[in-house]
Amino acid sequence: MAFTAQNGRTQTSLAEINIVPLVDVVLVLLLIFMLTAPVLQSGIDVSVPQTRTVKEVTQQRTVVTIDRQQRVYIGDKQVNINDLPSLLRTGNEDNAQRVIYLRADEKVPFGAFASVMDAVKQAGITNISIVTRPLERQSQ
Repeated sequence: MAFTAQNGRTQTSLAEINIVPLVDVVLVLLLIFMLTAPVLQSGIDVSVPQTRTVKEVTQQRTVVTIDRQQRVYIGDKQVNINDLPSLLRTGNEDNAQRVIYLRADEKVPFGAFASVMDAVKQAGITNISIVTRPLERQSQ
């Protein structure tokens, strides 16, 4: 774009965008999203028991959670335990081959835990993995 100055000369305007501040802002936003994404995925506060052997979960699976107040969730959605078998049944998958991860707070009574396991088995799912966290090593 050209314009005429007061002295009669034609000058061009500097129409380049400085990208450095834009890149800085984008990198800061990327860093913020990378740090907050894992926190947003586990929205239900459950203190799972500690064990010596813990297997890393690498694939996205269905997670059934029992919180301290014995409320049952599929993913982050609260469900009624009586509706759990029908919600877990799917017509397109073989339920016997399906894997369900069961997270339960360590303060949950065994009776509530057993009721949820029974509801999962009523859906035809027999492969149930219990989510635990590794024992913290004690420093000597």
